[in-house]
Amino acid sequence: MSQLFVRTGIAFSGCQHALAHIGETMLAKGVVRDTYPAALLEREAAFPTGIALERHAVAIPHCEARHAVSPAIYLIRPDSPVWFQRADDDGEVAVSLIIALIVDNPAAQLTLLRRLFGKLQDPEVLDALLQAPDAELATRFEQTILAPEPCARAS
Repeated sequence: MSQLFVRTGIAFSGCQHALAHIGETMLAKGVVRDTYPAALLEREAAFPTGIALERHAVAIPHCEARHAVSPAIYLIRPDSPVWFQRADDDGEVAVSLIIALIVDNPAAQLTLLRRLFGKLQDPEVLDALLQAPDAELATRFEQTILAPEPCARAS
């Protein structure tokens, strides 16, 4: 189970500033190795993570599992959108939600990325996260993104 860290009420001058903040904060929380901040910046430069969705854009910065100490998610809802390079390399997008993944198991990272992409495709889910009061953002994220899917009943 990943630790969930949430931050609202913060502004960034750009994606480099946001990534530097993520690196420093996760290092201070003890969930990453000292190699993480540089690895995060390098990976974002090589493989951008900005994703344009139906009504908003998100970024899901992450790097290799070897830089993690323990699994965590750092969810940031900045005061104003932050420009990130698009994952499909087609310019930049103004990101309203940053979901930094710290994963210590590559298979788990793939599973979590698939789950995030699947859930975030639903504009209602992303709207709910963007509109949630600050105090409810963590709970809303856990309920809509991280909660296990109910099992379908066999008939």
